[in-house]
Amino acid sequence: MRGAIQRILLVDDSRLQRRILSASLKSDGYEVIEAASGEEALELCEETPPDLVLSDWIMPGMDGIEFCQAFRALEQEKYGYFILLTSKSEKAEVAKGLEGGADDFLIKPVNAHELRARIGAGERIVRMQRELTQKNSMISDTLDELQRVYDSLDHDLKEAKKLQQSLVRDRFKDFGTGAAALILQSSGHVGGDLVGHFGISDSRVGLYSIDVSGHGISSALMTARLAGFLSSNSPEQNVALKTLPDGRQGYHPPAEVIRRLNQIILDEMETEHYFTMLLAIVNLQTGDVEMAQAGHPHPVILRSNGQVEQNGPGGLPVGLIDGATFTPFSIEMSPGDRLLILSDGVTECPNQDGDMLGEEGLEDLVGQMVNRDVTGALNVLIEELERFAGGIGFPDDVSGILFEFRGPWL
Repeated sequence: MRGAIQRILLVDDSRLQRRILSASLKSDGYEVIEAASGEEALELCEETPPDLVLSDWIMPGMDGIEFCQAFRALEQEKYGYFILLTSKSEKAEVAKGLEGGADDFLIKPVNAHELRARIGAGERIVRMQRELTQKNSMISDTLDELQRVYDSLDHDLKEAKKLQQSLVRDRFKDFGTGAAALILQSSGHVGGDLVGHFGISDSRVGLYSIDVSGHGISSALMTARLAGFLSSNSPEQNVALKTLPDGRQGYHPPAEVIRRLNQIILDEMETEHYFTMLLAIVNLQTGDVEMAQAGHPHPVILRSNGQVEQNGPGGLPVGLIDGATFTPFSIEMSPGDRLLILSDGVTECPNQDGDMLGEEGLEDLVGQMVNRDVTGALNVLIEELERFAGGIGFPDDVSGILFEFRGPWL
């Protein structure tokens, strides 16, 4: 079988010229179709597109250039090479033919050796064009498949986002003598932040904020696993809780809880992820708060008189060093005081100049939260942070808990 050019359409109003050229082409192994006019040739092209056209320029009715233009206007899957046969050799006439869509010219009377050479050149052009078309088709098919995969993945990620957001079910919780508001905003579909609370007893509640390294699906799966270790719905699985000798539910100190999580991560989970964390146990009667910090941003205390405090021991992230210990610390809250626990997506949020908010900037933002309820105050914080970022979104996940101590008499 020949190459890219197999079927040749020969167009000439001279039967003799057609016979001469047809005999030469058939002897070279080509399939030859003949037409006596441009109109007839166009009908043949619509039925069976040729690989190459040899057309006389001067013909009654539709001439060679007009036929070439009509030929190019046809919707064809593959490119057809077009050679004009002419006695014209002037540059202006040649340019006219090229502008009309012709690929090449042959001066009549046609020399058999030159005809083979011109068809050979057309063979190379047609082959390259069809290879390009095939590759473009493959690219198009690949892009279509990638789009289908992307759409499927995007759908799955949206569902995963719903599931991750469902881990933070109670965005507002009234404890009577205190209240907490929570926010979780991922920079992508899913992220590595997690906030939550769990009940211990009528007088104590646990609050936690976690920030898993990295972003995306693997970080989100890690947060789902950690949510089970601090579940409020399954106390028996919560590593912070324990059963006291009298049968009541008690708790492990925050530093001990984080130490246990560190060992669980290193001993039981095959992952390169680590996470920062702050765990607080709040006494709802006295306002005393026991805490431990593992590489997480310092807790922020907003006193009822407007004073802002940020302090903590820092500590190592969880899941890096075997046998790591964590330092306990505590604060005392008075009625009207608020405790704010945030991920580093807040303090490390950059503005359009690339400058991070930092602890000083956070202190300014916290000042905007005065005289608002806990939910409204947390929303104001996020709005102010978005304004600081220039309205272009956050490059990192943003999460936080705001707890307000009301006092035992309320």
